[in-house]
Formats: sequence, C-alpha cells, structure tokens
Amino acid sequence: MKKNKNTSPRLVRLGRKKTLEGVVVSDKMDKTIVVSVRRVKEHPRYKKRYKIQKKYKAHDPENKHHVGDKVLIQECKPISKEKRWVVL
Repeated sequence: MKKNKNTSPRLVRLGRKKTLEGVVVSDKMDKTIVVSVRRVKEHPRYKKRYKIQKKYKAHDPENKHHVGDKVLIQECKPISKEKRWVVL
C-alpha cells in the first residue's frame, strides 16, 4: 500500500467517513464546538510544503469538551446549516 504525501497523519478514514483531529477553539454555543484542524499541504507544482488551518463546527451533545481540548471529529449528515461533523 502506497503512502500519499499529501495526507496528514491526522486524517483517517473509518469506513467511508473522514475523521480529523484538532483542538477546540470555542465552546460558547450550546451543543456545538468549533474545532481548529491544522494540516501540512504540498504545492502541486513547486513541491513546497505549507501549513493551513481550517475551522469546523462539530456537534457535542453533552457539552463536555472545552477550549484547549484535543478532539477527534467525524463527518456525518448535516445537523444544521454549518454543522456536518460530530465529536467522537
């Protein structure tokens, strides 16, 4: 099995759904947290590596995760307008 250079070690596939690892940056909403995921990408032509950061809103039904916690999120069917991830 070949290892893809562009795949971050934090991006894992469990079945067909993507799983990401990130840090909680906001927990002010009810049953929702904002998770910041950082990755290293490689430019397709120049092969230079650079860091990118993206924020995802994830469903946290028990409100048990707080700012600074490392969490694992998995994609799911849309829960609201912007929530398409659930905390594992």
